[in-house]
Amino acid sequence: ASAPPVLLWADTFNNYFLPSSAKAAVEVLETAGFRVLVPGANLCCGRPLYDFGMLDRAERLLLEVLDQLEPEIQAEIPIVGLEPSCVGVFRDELINLFPHDERAQALSKQTFLLSEFLEQRLGPNAQLPQLPRQALLHGHCHHKSIMKMTAEESLLRRLGVQFQSPAPGCCGMAGSFGFEHDKYEVSAAIGELELLPAVRQAPPDWLIIADGFSCREQIAQGTGRHALHLAEILQMALQPSALDKDDPYPESRLVRERQAEVTTSMKRAGIAAGALAATSLLLWAATRDR
Repeated sequence: ASAPPVLLWADTFNNYFLPSSAKAAVEVLETAGFRVLVPGANLCCGRPLYDFGMLDRAERLLLEVLDQLEPEIQAEIPIVGLEPSCVGVFRDELINLFPHDERAQALSKQTFLLSEFLEQRLGPNAQLPQLPRQALLHGHCHHKSIMKMTAEESLLRRLGVQFQSPAPGCCGMAGSFGFEHDKYEVSAAIGELELLPAVRQAPPDWLIIADGFSCREQIAQGTGRHALHLAEILQMALQPSALDKDDPYPESRLVRERQAEVTTSMKRAGIAAGALAATSLLLWAATRDR
């Protein structure tokens, strides 16, 4: 309880689709000596709404964020984000939408990517666990354009990870762009320019690293490999014994665990839906008998 607090931003993508990344971030931050908090309310930065021009609705969501996080903002508690596009909202769009709101200005300055936060707070002399591996690193577009990749690359070097970044451009998914029927071919073509061939050609024991949800989805859909978030790479460095030499890829164990969680969740949802249907049927039968 006496450890310095940090608020982990539970973004929509990691919270609902890839919670293993958020869990890994909790372990990493706690191991680094911080007390991890999460927002008490179900919040969204509004990023998915911008793509469709829903700025008024996005603005309302951001006002809710400012209201809910006001105690943390006033207490100057750092906010650590995992999804570059969400961190980009707080660093860029937030202060453009609310240029005169002191809370927005403060939140923008208090928000960091995981790599930025660890690089700043641990300092250059901190001893980090080692993960001597080769890797392919792909930066999310918002990460490269707004925050830059400097902290991410520095942290990986300090872990002993030797990486290459063969695709300086976009992965092609770009939020929901690649999921839309009439844009799929364009999205796939962009991915095939550099990123997807590079992933396919990477040796099986190489790590594939990408923090952006869109980028990770494009890689999974187009190559069969599964990119890992920096938080998961750091978790691997803390638990090197978790890497099974018999697995085809370094991410295989995490993918198995993720798939098992999805299967369990679907079974629970099926049971709940079945119970609801049975209850509805009984109520209908009882009403009909009357």
